[in-house]
Amino acid sequence: MGLANLVPGVSGGTMILAVGLYDRFILAVAELSSLRWSRGMFIFLGLLAAGLGVALVGLAGPAVHMVTHYRWAMYSLFVGMTLGGAPELLKLAFPKEGAGSKSSAAIALGIGFALMAWIAWSLQGVALPHTFLAFLAMGVLAASSMILPGVSGSYLLLIFGVYDVVIGSLSSSALKEDLKGSIMILLPVGLGAVIGIALLSNALKVVLSRYSKPAHGALLGLLLGSVLGLWPFQEARYPELLDKSVRNAIAAEIVEASAWEPAFTSRSLELDEADGLKMTKALGNGTVRGGVKSLGSVTLRYTPNALGVFKVLALFAFGLALVRKLAPRES
Repeated sequence: MGLANLVPGVSGGTMILAVGLYDRFILAVAELSSLRWSRGMFIFLGLLAAGLGVALVGLAGPAVHMVTHYRWAMYSLFVGMTLGGAPELLKLAFPKEGAGSKSSAAIALGIGFALMAWIAWSLQGVALPHTFLAFLAMGVLAASSMILPGVSGSYLLLIFGVYDVVIGSLSSSALKEDLKGSIMILLPVGLGAVIGIALLSNALKVVLSRYSKPAHGALLGLLLGSVLGLWPFQEARYPELLDKSVRNAIAAEIVEASAWEPAFTSRSLELDEADGLKMTKALGNGTVRGGVKSLGSVTLRYTPNALGVFKVLALFAFGLALVRKLAPRES
């Protein structure tokens, strides 16, 4: 679950669902936030939190590196892993019995899918300022990845241009080199995540118990729609900006020149009009370094060769098989 939460497009909730622990997880988190504690709840959540913490701290750096430099491979693998949780939701949303009540689940599925399609296609390139309130809001949104199957908090961070800022601050190297800076980012994100988890878990507990089929239908729609933004055949628009030292040098030049164009022209980086406007805005609100980082996540789609298609399909199949192997077997 911890590894899933680090990768854009992959939901930690999907991993919990795939291994048959989703209902227990929602109940335990709801009990914790409502102060109805038990020994079993603490043991379950303690073990979960231990694995989550190890993954977040130990794998944050490698996850950011893989997503930025080998996007096609990571997206292929995790599209398969995400869709591996679909059969479990399908069984809950459309059980064999009660055929007459499937329309509500189908409508909810369509709504959930449309919501994720809107997020994937309409919010791309939205840049957030690097402020306490912005990180707090992203923490609330990112918490959904631990609650809702199909909704990836890391994916939302990537869409809003703060993925490498937030996830990078979790890495052990960032914590050693700039502890204060990492805390200033992680504190509001963590606070927002606590608020989001508490609210979502209790709301979802009620919805799942009262409206089981449409609720699981909506979750299935969210899961299926979450892969729309994970097209594997894309590469960085400005590959030079994947290097941190280059980003810092360019950001310093922009600040010194009080304009983005001279700095980028001197490094043979030609910004299109939209990206140029982003940098002008970043310069105006004092978030140049964050603006340069966000440009590093801008991607272009490309046409793969036959070998590239084969590799993507192989990774997709491996991810799908891996999650299905973890899925609970019917007795």
